Amino acid sequence: MILTCPSCGTRYSVDGSKFPAAGRTVRCAKCGHSWHQAAEGPAPPAAEDPLPEAAPAAAIPQAAATDPYPVNPSSGTRAYAPAPAASAEARTPLGPKLAVAAGWIGLIAVVLLIAVSAVRYRQDIAVIWPQSAGVYSSLGLPVNATGIDFRQVNYRRESEDGQIVLAVTGLIVNAGKRQLPVPQTVRVTLSDADNKEIYHWTFKPSATVLAPGQSAPFLTRLSSPPAAARHLEVRFAKDEP
Repeated sequence: MILTCPSCGTRYSVDGSKFPAAGRTVRCAKCGHSWHQAAEGPAPPAAEDPLPEAAPAAAIPQAAATDPYPVNPSSGTRAYAPAPAASAEARTPLGPKLAVAAGWIGLIAVVLLIAVSAVRYRQDIAVIWPQSAGVYSSLGLPVNATGIDFRQVNYRRESEDGQIVLAVTGLIVNAGKRQLPVPQTVRVTLSDADNKEIYHWTFKPSATVLAPGQSAPFLTRLSSPPAAARHLEVRFAKDEP
């Protein structure tokens, strides 16, 4: 039985006796066109003058059927071969890959959250863990490890009994979120134009404990301050004479 593709004219040779009686859909392996091929009818009676024997069909490509078992053109039987196995990559389930990706995303999110929290709450962390102040300072994020800070520090020169008096004022503030003790030694340093210390003195603040956000004013005075003084620094220091 010869099948001819109605689209491109490619011919296929199959065993008509094994072709389904109801016919079936086949596909041209050359151009991909599909059509329904009826079964071969009964052979016509032999004529007195037989027709010349048809030339054998040339070697032609195998017809591709739309069902999963195509016709084998050489034998006319269906090749019941299993479908090609999918590649190893295609068989790999997506579940484990998605789980790994989700795990990495979750880890990155946790690290970012920790980093943001460490920067945002650095002052509280430094109060609880004073050693971290050096780490923050090296990153350009200075913090006050005591949680107690100075605000609105000002100074002015006054005249008293014919002498010049340097008056230093400001606020001692609890910048933390819990009640904190106030260091009891405040050091005031005067330095020259080259930032070299030329004089310092200490005083004791009036407050001993401050609640969160609470502040306490201070005032300290120095008679006859050095004329070369150009800079002033106020900070807490260890108890010293």
